Amino acid sequence: MLENYVVVDLEMTGLHTRTDRILEIGAVKVEKGQAVADFHRMINPKMKLSKEVKELTGITDEMTEDGCEAEAAVKEFQDFAEGFPLAGHNIMFDFSFLKQCAVNHGGSFEKEGIDTLKLSRKFLPGAEKKTLDYLCSWLGIPRAQSHRALEDAKAAGLLLQYLQERFEGQEPEAFVPKPLLYQVKKQGPASARQKKRLKELADWHKIDLNVEIDSLTRNEASRMTDRILAAYGKAPRGVPGK
Repeated sequence: MLENYVVVDLEMTGLHTRTDRILEIGAVKVEKGQAVADFHRMINPKMKLSKEVKELTGITDEMTEDGCEAEAAVKEFQDFAEGFPLAGHNIMFDFSFLKQCAVNHGGSFEKEGIDTLKLSRKFLPGAEKKTLDYLCSWLGIPRAQSHRALEDAKAAGLLLQYLQERFEGQEPEAFVPKPLLYQVKKQGPASARQKKRLKELADWHKIDLNVEIDSLTRNEASRMTDRILAAYGKAPRGVPGK
């Protein structure tokens, strides 16, 4: 019987592990079926948040200003979850961001996990949608606020308990944590040349990048440069940034 685990949820600046960043980590540690500890870290993403992220989460730039570094937050979470499998709604999505961050900073992260989204698809065919928002409403699971990491982790934990109580006796193997297999490649910091070119393009086209250039990875800098070139074109011949 699944009794010991850590339920985790993340908020991010976007959906792509290679170009978006962790914004918030929330988790609940469960031992012998009882919640025993919470974990919460707000992270400074070193960039201004999009309107969409602000509207979805209610998180503002002011709230993240005093946030911690992503590397430190992920390391603290790894310590918090040491020896416990992870659980979450679409757990691989959250785990991919955690592992990418750990690897980017020279670490590693290997875990087993259990996914309440997969369990809901299997055991709750009558639910019209399988999102955490819908299932909380459909099942009457209380949640003080949606799309905030700790509250969503608590809600996913209650969803898991609901599923366990009703279906674990029938199919105990469905509730056995499995290895979370996600391959990542370390993303190094943007090169001096990349940062120089990006700054010159932004200056020429009078664009506010809304991000600390020194915090960019190679992938982020390359993608940002490509977007500027696609939207505004190159700088005229003989002008820096061409």
